[in-house]
Amino acid sequence: MPKITVLPNAELCPEGAVIDAKYGQSICDALLHAGIEIEHACEHSCACSTCHVVVREGYESLNDPDEDEEDMLDRAWGLQATSRLSCQAVLSKADVTVEIPRYSLNLAKEGATKKA
Repeated sequence: MPKITVLPNAELCPEGAVIDAKYGQSICDALLHAGIEIEHACEHSCACSTCHVVVREGYESLNDPDEDEEDMLDRAWGLQATSRLSCQAVLSKADVTVEIPRYSLNLAKEGATKKA
């Protein structure tokens, strides 16, 4: 059973956390199950970047990002080389450490309209 170490996030997890997750579970599902209310505006459909996390340890143990995820990540605030959409990052048996960025871009929440 992999463990996810969540680095402190002032709003969502001020003390940080270490949670047990399930092999084959997404990071997003594991966080939500543990009561860490990470944003996930598109309900896990890889259509936004609100569940963006930076994987600080264990990146190589996750499934590879596909082209759709990489395209969505381009819209994420604070993008880094080890950024992932937590709804698409599937856990293996290895432990991971993640940082939830301070901000996310949630166009639906912020009242923006889609331009044609």
